[in-house]
Amino acid sequence: MNLRDRHFWIILATGALLGTLGVLLAVWGNPENSGICVSCFIENSAGALGFHDNPRMQYLRPELIGFVLGAAVSAIAAREFRSRGGRAPLPRLVSGIFLMVGCAVFIGCPIKLFLRLTAGDLTAAAGVIGLVAGVWAGLRGLSNGVELGTHQREQGGSGLLVPVFFALLLVFLIFRPGFVLSSDKGSAAQYAPWAISLGVGLLLGALAQRSRFCITGSVRDAMLMGLRSYMPWGFLAFCGAAVMFNISSGRFHPGMFGQPGSHPDHIWSFLGMGLVGWISVIIGGCPFRQLIKAGEGDADAGLVVLGMFIGGALVQSWGIAATAAGVSFYGKVAVLAGFTFILATSLLCRERIA
Repeated sequence: MNLRDRHFWIILATGALLGTLGVLLAVWGNPENSGICVSCFIENSAGALGFHDNPRMQYLRPELIGFVLGAAVSAIAAREFRSRGGRAPLPRLVSGIFLMVGCAVFIGCPIKLFLRLTAGDLTAAAGVIGLVAGVWAGLRGLSNGVELGTHQREQGGSGLLVPVFFALLLVFLIFRPGFVLSSDKGSAAQYAPWAISLGVGLLLGALAQRSRFCITGSVRDAMLMGLRSYMPWGFLAFCGAAVMFNISSGRFHPGMFGQPGSHPDHIWSFLGMGLVGWISVIIGGCPFRQLIKAGEGDADAGLVVLGMFIGGALVQSWGIAATAAGVSFYGKVAVLAGFTFILATSLLCRERIA
């Protein structure tokens, strides 16, 4: 670890601010333990655009818009914005759908997983073990030659499509056309003031683009390099800041029962996060990281984001998403289908290593 390396401090600042603002957004109005949850926000935003009809999950989340546009502005300013892609588009699209399935069955993305744990939700421990197991499975695949294709630079500015789409969502957020829906009950009706949420998203998007911070990437690097990698230090800063602000704001309630946004089906929490960890390693990042990469011109990540929006609609329309009562039959089938998909993809995309 080189303390004189500016990149180390950028990663540390990104992790600390992600943990701090993840708690504060809940204090300012977002659902408890869900100050930042990429999968929940995508389900909310898909509902706001009319992609599903759950009246409790419809709100165009400003944080999502900020993540992508903040990353785009940062990449353009640093002359790092480049249209690139062409690597296994359909597997990436379907991967995005199953990322949402895993998150919906657990109830939260990897960021929310640790926000729940740092608020004392001990049911999240099953998800942590599952995420680590999934990352391990993904690393085993990579070490055995699983590769989704060669990275290529693209002509025609295709990498701009996702940032332009989110810029359009920003217009919808500000001017609120009649076809954009908004819940008046349920978790989507709980939100921080939109200008604050947008500002937080822009800040975190820019920092994450500069630092390349990723939750599953931190777990991966810890397995491969321990604390010699900078990423786990950012992750520790994230958890430390979240614990500190949860305690100081009176939101730390350790226990297994009565935790917000959780359910008692621990095996399915394990499997849901296991699916997310495995897919994230194969496609190069967690749901948050995919948004950031899409913002800096990565069309492959853009396809994952599109898949996540499709998945966000399907988990609500098909009854896949878990509730406080537990995981539905369709949710269990969808998780098993996700494991079948990623196993088949790994076998079909495996290159023999000489």
